Amino acid sequence: MNIDSLNEDTSAAPSVLTVSALNQAVARMLERSFPLAWVSGEISNFTRAASGHWYFTLKDEGAQVRAVMFRGRAQYAGFMPREGDKVEVRALVTLYAPRGDYQLNVEAIRRAGVGNLYEAFLRLKDKLNAEGLFDPARKRPLALFARTIGIVTSPQAAALRDILTTLRRRAPHVRVILYPTPVQGEGAADKIAQAITTASARAEVDTLLVCRGGGSIEDLWSFNEEVVARAIVDCAMPVISGVGHETDFTIADFAADLRAPTPTAAAEMAAAPRADWLSMLESHADDLTRALRRLLSDSSQTLDWLSHRLVSPSAHITHERLKLQGLQTRLAHATRTPLRQARFAVSQLQTRLNAQLPRTGPVRAKLTDDARRLATRMTTLTMQRRQALAALSAQLELLNPQRTLERGYAMVLDGKGRIVRTPKDLRPRDVVTVRLADGAAEVGIASVQPTLE
Repeated sequence: MNIDSLNEDTSAAPSVLTVSALNQAVARMLERSFPLAWVSGEISNFTRAASGHWYFTLKDEGAQVRAVMFRGRAQYAGFMPREGDKVEVRALVTLYAPRGDYQLNVEAIRRAGVGNLYEAFLRLKDKLNAEGLFDPARKRPLALFARTIGIVTSPQAAALRDILTTLRRRAPHVRVILYPTPVQGEGAADKIAQAITTASARAEVDTLLVCRGGGSIEDLWSFNEEVVARAIVDCAMPVISGVGHETDFTIADFAADLRAPTPTAAAEMAAAPRADWLSMLESHADDLTRALRRLLSDSSQTLDWLSHRLVSPSAHITHERLKLQGLQTRLAHATRTPLRQARFAVSQLQTRLNAQLPRTGPVRAKLTDDARRLATRMTTLTMQRRQALAALSAQLELLNPQRTLERGYAMVLDGKGRIVRTPKDLRPRDVVTVRLADGAAEVGIASVQPTLE
């Protein structure tokens, strides 16, 4: 085996990975091979860390996998999972490198069984959004001072009692008209839309509230129907949607002119407190009174001041004529004086400039003489360097080995190209190269004789 083949075998050997590098490579492979996917299972070993991150195990009858949901995603979950909950998670398959544990990085979580409803919710939302029903530019402002408020909800709903209590406390002067309708169950969406259409046609309220209390996604589904959204958009007056709790979102929320987190909040948005209006009116009345008094005082002082300035027209004309003559005199003086000063300054500057101009004649003569001397020096130095170069070239030619060979001498080189200087460097049957003036010859050594004394 020669050295080159040994080097090739060594370079072909695989590199040694550290555990960290191996785990990172496996993590990248998992993330590339498994895109985001929905995974269903049962919550186990759920822990909410102080940082807000969720750690839990997702399991079914035959297997389990660790999962983590970071705080930035968990805050939008809408509910707090508990042990034994059936859920569906949208997650990325990855590897926690420090422990080498395969796990799911969860980006979204929902209760099991609502996946189809949620997908239908997203499809309808995208469709209506593409049609411009959710465009902020379409939304209408609420009436500044609502005298009559309409409510679309169930007469038996607890949300109705909350709304009436809030309006009675905040704005007892506001009239309330109820448009009764079921808010869940079969056919509820059509009835809700019909109630909204009826309120729009009667046009007897300033603002319309579409409300119901909290519940599951199935309970709130009537407000996710297209017919309700279109009825809200076509309504003649502004609509406030107050459906469910603060974390619940429905299609009606996006279609309404304003979304309230709860029915009670919807009532608060629809009518400002009467006490605030009365306080504002009293404040405006006080401001108006003070403004009128200030205006009357200022007008009286202005009248007194104008009466003191009142003079006869002839006296005013005489005063203005004298004022005009004085201005003409000042103008004439102002135009002549700067001109004289400018001319004097130009004359002084011209004198200083002439005094400061340098004498260039002697400098030019010296520059010409220096250029001539420099050219002569360069010519002499060049000739000296050429002569020195010729002398060195002649000496180098005398030391040229080729000239020695041309006089009949020869150089003997061994098999490695080294010069043979003594018979001790040769062995019988060695092949040497004899270099002559016009070429070289290979010669075999038959025998080696020592130097004869």
